[in-house]
Amino acid sequence: MSLRIVVTVKYVPDATGDRHFADDLTVDRDDVDGLLSELDEYAVEQALQIAEDRRDKGDDDVEITVLTVGPEDAKDALRKALSMGADKAIHVEDDDLHGTDAIGTSLVLAKAVEKAGYDLVISGMASTDGTMGVVPALLAERLGVPQVTLLSEVSVEGGTVKGRRDGDAASEQLEASLPAVVSVTDQSGEARYPSFKGIMAAKKKPVQSWDLSDLDIDEDEVGLENAYTTVDAAAERPARTAGTIVKDEGEGGKQLAAFLASQKFI
Repeated sequence: MSLRIVVTVKYVPDATGDRHFADDLTVDRDDVDGLLSELDEYAVEQALQIAEDRRDKGDDDVEITVLTVGPEDAKDALRKALSMGADKAIHVEDDDLHGTDAIGTSLVLAKAVEKAGYDLVISGMASTDGTMGVVPALLAERLGVPQVTLLSEVSVEGGTVKGRRDGDAASEQLEASLPAVVSVTDQSGEARYPSFKGIMAAKKKPVQSWDLSDLDIDEDEVGLENAYTTVDAAAERPARTAGTIVKDEGEGGKQLAAFLASQKFI
């Protein structure tokens, strides 16, 4: 039985960089280095583990495609996923996508996933820039397939995907028939580092480029002006101050308590 896995990944600004908004209040991606969202690395890892498990059982008919929507530099995220071991990649790039929100992104992803062909879609639990965490559910709704989200453990057996979702008070064992969409958390297993062999092999793996016309999407369905959610205002984070130093000369405890009370911590 063949298994086609599509992993959705995102190219995000480096969280350690100086991130800020552009004039149109979208994230400025030009003045900060970007990379594959760390939370999406867990999705790639789980896809690789599923593929390896099937191949260990003698089933080599499994293929992993990584899919991203973003600007030209987003190919760097795809190359990282390919160097980890994915088989091929799809890059959806179009100037009219600038400012597209989660709802619009889910439309683009759904059209691309359908065009690529799939049995299982795996996503990270959220992106590290928007951190909304709603795209996997929106994608499943658009595809009309089951969703099993926020999994700490995932496996595929026959035509069924199974997983464990850990909550504060209990863990749930969930399953859904394929095709399906799942998302995995950062507790699902540490993502592997690309090997030198994997990095070199990634340079030869196919990367398809699609635009909105390839997906039969009109420009008025995406973009900043057609987004359902917008940012009304943004302000720079205040510079960090030196803070208050309390010298303990016998009254340190009282001074500390007074400071905490003034800040309404106690």
